[in-house]
Amino acid sequence: MPGFELFGDAERKEVNEVLESGILMRYGFDHLRGGRWKARELEAEICRVFGSQYAQLTSSGTAALSTAMAAMGIGSGDEVIMPTFTFVASFETIIAAGAIPVLADVDDSLCLDPQAVEKAITPRTKAIMPVHMCGSMAQMDALLDICKRHKILLLEDACQAIGGSFQGKKLGAIGDGGTFSFDFVKTITCGEGGVFMTNNEEYHTRADQYTDHGHDHIGSDRGAETHPFIGYNFRISELHAAVGLGQIRKLDQILAIQRKNNAVIKNALAAIPELSFRRIPDPEGDNASFLSFFLPTEEQARSVAKALSANGIGGNFYWYDNNWHYIRKWQHLQEAQSMFPLQPAVAQYLRQTDYSAFKQSDGIMGRAISSLINLSWTEEQAQDRAVKIAETIKKVLA
Repeated sequence: MPGFELFGDAERKEVNEVLESGILMRYGFDHLRGGRWKARELEAEICRVFGSQYAQLTSSGTAALSTAMAAMGIGSGDEVIMPTFTFVASFETIIAAGAIPVLADVDDSLCLDPQAVEKAITPRTKAIMPVHMCGSMAQMDALLDICKRHKILLLEDACQAIGGSFQGKKLGAIGDGGTFSFDFVKTITCGEGGVFMTNNEEYHTRADQYTDHGHDHIGSDRGAETHPFIGYNFRISELHAAVGLGQIRKLDQILAIQRKNNAVIKNALAAIPELSFRRIPDPEGDNASFLSFFLPTEEQARSVAKALSANGIGGNFYWYDNNWHYIRKWQHLQEAQSMFPLQPAVAQYLRQTDYSAFKQSDGIMGRAISSLINLSWTEEQAQDRAVKIAETIKKVLA
């Protein structure tokens, strides 16, 4: 899965060009940088590759989500519907915006259940935030229909599904806004970084300003720029953008390897009748960074996860017991534990939510395991891993 597995000469070339110029900041110093603008180049490449009109790079995927909240006008008094299975940054950024994270069940796609979303909508709902977990996509047709009928925004968190698509459109570029993470273990990496994508010109203008302390970026004198809005420092550096430039040009290669290795593992596990696979709304659009499957019971899934680890087969995730990705272990969210006072309405909502109510999610995630797909495997290594995983599962089920 991680792009760092293919780090090499292309990334070094781009980084060395930045080092030669000596200008590591993405803004200003025009006369010193020798015409090198790596962040601008990467934003243009992102638009070309993913089919978005605008792209604003940020210092992380989390910063990209926070930028999206601000640019799309999500804030105090608003509710954002998000899944029970995601990364903690999803609710962190909603809370940071002063909005309320409203949790909704996932289904066997491991993404938001549209029926659960419908039930969670209130007059305060501002946006739905599907999270395309483990390389595959939410049911975007159903979610887009819900947003259209209720006149609410759709913000895609596609941080784990770079290069995936739904019905021919790239994930992250389908809704009103979308985000990627380019951290060290994502499909393509900048080392650290992220991007907010949109087809809305106003959202892009606001994002450009928000990520740089509110600077309007008009003219060529940074010191003379005005500040239409309050902003923050979510800028990416030229060094990180340079790494991303080398990586994005390898995306097709990365996806091809992932899909090939994923198919090897899946073919081996398909022979186990008790096992079923995650539902993928558009199989051709899976970026194949994980192979996710279900065991018949929670007890069997937990036993399989332990057996895989005991047999030295790493990279298999039992999310139900995971501290970062599933609601069951988010005690800090459930108890509204913050270093600073939260908005009273947010804190009250978090503490009053019935976190035992997500039985559908529990029933699904308790039986799910996701197996990471590496880029560095040889064909022999992929085949050997497939055999070992299958044999381990069969022994547990026996």
